[in-house]
Amino acid sequence: MTFNGWIQILIFLGIVTLLVKPLGGYMTRVFSGERTLLSPLLGPVERGFYRLSGTSETEEQHWTTYAAAMLLFSLAGVVVLYGMQRLQGILPFNPAGVTAVGPELSFNTAVSFVTNTNWQNYGGESTMSYLVQMAGLTVQNFASAAAGIAVSLAVIRGFARASAKAVGNFWVDMTRSVLYILLPACILLTVLFVSLGVPQTLGPNVEATTLEGARQTIAVGPVASQLAIKMLGTNGGGFFNANSAHPFENPDAISNLLQMVSIFAIGAALTNVFGRMVGNQRQGWAILAAMGILFAAGVAVTYWAEAAGNPLVHALGIDGGNMEGKEVRFGIALSSLFAVITTAASCGAVNAMHGSFTALGGLIPLINMQLGEVIVGGVGAGFYGMLMFIVIAIFVAGLMVGRTPEYLGKKIEAKEIKMAVLAILCLPLAMLIFTAIAVVMPSAVASVGTAGPHGFSEILYAYTSAAANNGSAFGGLTGNMPWYNVTLGIGMLMGRFLVIIPALAIAGSLAAKKTIPASAGTFPTHGPLFVGLLVGVILIVGGLTFFPALALGPVVEHLAAISGQTF
Repeated sequence: MTFNGWIQILIFLGIVTLLVKPLGGYMTRVFSGERTLLSPLLGPVERGFYRLSGTSETEEQHWTTYAAAMLLFSLAGVVVLYGMQRLQGILPFNPAGVTAVGPELSFNTAVSFVTNTNWQNYGGESTMSYLVQMAGLTVQNFASAAAGIAVSLAVIRGFARASAKAVGNFWVDMTRSVLYILLPACILLTVLFVSLGVPQTLGPNVEATTLEGARQTIAVGPVASQLAIKMLGTNGGGFFNANSAHPFENPDAISNLLQMVSIFAIGAALTNVFGRMVGNQRQGWAILAAMGILFAAGVAVTYWAEAAGNPLVHALGIDGGNMEGKEVRFGIALSSLFAVITTAASCGAVNAMHGSFTALGGLIPLINMQLGEVIVGGVGAGFYGMLMFIVIAIFVAGLMVGRTPEYLGKKIEAKEIKMAVLAILCLPLAMLIFTAIAVVMPSAVASVGTAGPHGFSEILYAYTSAAANNGSAFGGLTGNMPWYNVTLGIGMLMGRFLVIIPALAIAGSLAAKKTIPASAGTFPTHGPLFVGLLVGVILIVGGLTFFPALALGPVVEHLAAISGQTF
């Protein structure tokens, strides 16, 4: 570890922290229907969409109607994107002449992008046409991100409102997310990325002659626009197979910093939106503090592990950190930071290959995802996931003092606890059961590129990444086979919608309750004690659930490396 490395990490943290309050204030005004700088330009467009869809900004929905609208919208997205892939061979904007995508891979990809996962069992530049990349994948990057933000707003209203029957309007929330937040920010980011050298063209691939006289095809395309939304919307799918390790997708240190900040910007700002909407910004800062503690711990462990290097290499008398699978342009510090950021959020973009990390360095990205990616998390998704843990933490606090659990003046009762537990348990259900089946299936094991505990980690990482809607991978696993395409797709659906529906049910239940004034016995939820309790509950739940599986993978791999054992 170096002083320069820590300075770069602190610069990133400082920029994100400075963005939280202004971005949170802007988002609060947008979703409250207040006038903003963009209202004169976008207001008529917004109202036009409402007229076309048969709704209005004053019409609100019960949580069940809100959930149904979100599910139908997502289903339509899966069907359309699946059809585009199957027909891309006869559709326009296909200068490379790529053929139709197979049925299992089309299913996996459609589900992946609609659930904001962006797991890719294919090489983007060689499998998808420009039309599918732009009108299919990029559109879903906007739509899935907007849907996550919309659901988070509905859940926030559940905590903020009293004696209410509605939690907002899905169509209004989603429209405002795209028009006022995602689209303007992505236009700005796209221009910045183009200025830094990221391609943005509809022209065909470039043919070049190497020094040896061989012909080389250099893939280009509408990269910058997809890069902007994949980061800001925590989607993560790369235009190029090498993702943000590709020099066209991540030219230099400035583009790398922009990408990292973009991943965290909206998710971190949603904590401030929460504080403003419940009338106490300290509540939002407390949640962000809990996220920050978990994030800082993850960065410290990963950076330390990668800087320490591989014990097997040290045994050969070679000192130094682990540079395997890392871009020399970014080094160990920024590669470690990027890995923790992208798995703390449900992004999945990578600028280094996670499968080449040391055992403990790869352990942290796994844990980040297994905790539900509540450490900032995906846009919207991480925040309502964190609120599920808050419900559990408040319940634990109530048990300790023998009082009915309360949060923000709302009594937390049996229904809310059951829904929160259901939302939290659906993730290990998808992650661990599919992993257990895959490790005993000869055809599934045959797709693993590494023997021993690291091979087990490759399978565990794949299902963890899918259910956590992340999309990153340990590169040794060949996922483009029917078993993985189908089961990973099912895991993505479980990880997305089996969390959203209980979260909306809690929102509807809390919105209908009356607010109870605070008393002398009310547990304060904006101070260090609550932050510590919340962090403890998250770690205990994650530790008890996933430690046995982690012990079979990264932990055993690390102990074996120390003892000099290879596989």
